[in-house]
Amino acid sequence: MATYTADVRWTLAAGEDFSAGRYSRGHTLRFDGGVELAGSASPHVVGKWAVAAAVDPEEMLVAALSSCHMLSFLHVARLAGFVAQAYRDHAEGRMEDIAPGRQAVTRVVLHPRIDWVGAAPDAERLAALHTQAHETCFIANSVRTEVTVA
Repeated sequence: MATYTADVRWTLAAGEDFSAGRYSRGHTLRFDGGVELAGSASPHVVGKWAVAAAVDPEEMLVAALSSCHMLSFLHVARLAGFVAQAYRDHAEGRMEDIAPGRQAVTRVVLHPRIDWVGAAPDAERLAALHTQAHETCFIANSVRTEVTVA
């Protein structure tokens, strides 16, 4: 099988008060291919201590589900004899209370739009391709979050 890594780094800045919770949640995410991203807690969670321009873990989860579904979909569509030219998705994740003091991203809705070269699958076949893609998506298989295609 495979192993995947990410390096996450955070440092308390001068003048911040860790004990009082007055510190930036901004951090750096580095991946093995050399990509580096600015990360932060969500502004919905920590308000002004978040870095609004950075990506938060909830957004990364939604993006990971969307990206994995897309890659799986392109693969199964190709095997079924279809030719995709473009794929766009505006994925939406929903955070909800799951128990007192506990929250989770409970639902992710994908809104894929695909441009085809030549014959496009009819609605029934398209739904079947999305189902097959969902069943083979490694990330969807790794989470309890409900993932649907709208």
